Amino acid sequence: QLQLVESGGGLVQPGGSLRLSCAASGSTLDYYTIGWFRQAPGKGREGVSCHSSSDGSTYYADSVKGRFTISRDNAKNTVYLQMNSLKPEDTTVYYCNTVPSGSWGQGTQVTVSS
Repeated sequence: QLQLVESGGGLVQPGGSLRLSCAASGSTLDYYTIGWFRQAPGKGREGVSCHSSSDGSTYYADSVKGRFTISRDNAKNTVYLQMNSLKPEDTTVYYCNTVPSGSWGQGTQVTVSS
């Protein structure tokens, strides 16, 4: 059974960068479309980015387009989210999951603040 664990969050100043990792175990990621999501307190979960397993196509929410890049390393069974030019409004917990979604993990906290 596929299990995903997020890591790489932290505290960064506005304009800074972070790279989130979504490490898989229990199965290979090759056959799964993987998405990154975020959920601020009191708000619904937002789809941030997605990487298709079938053709490698990617999706980005308008709020992160041009700043975030999703990538996949099948050899490491890991999907990454490179986040550049971070803004305070990017502060929240980030999750990765399959698309359609399975069980949700603990996520990784990203805080953008000076």
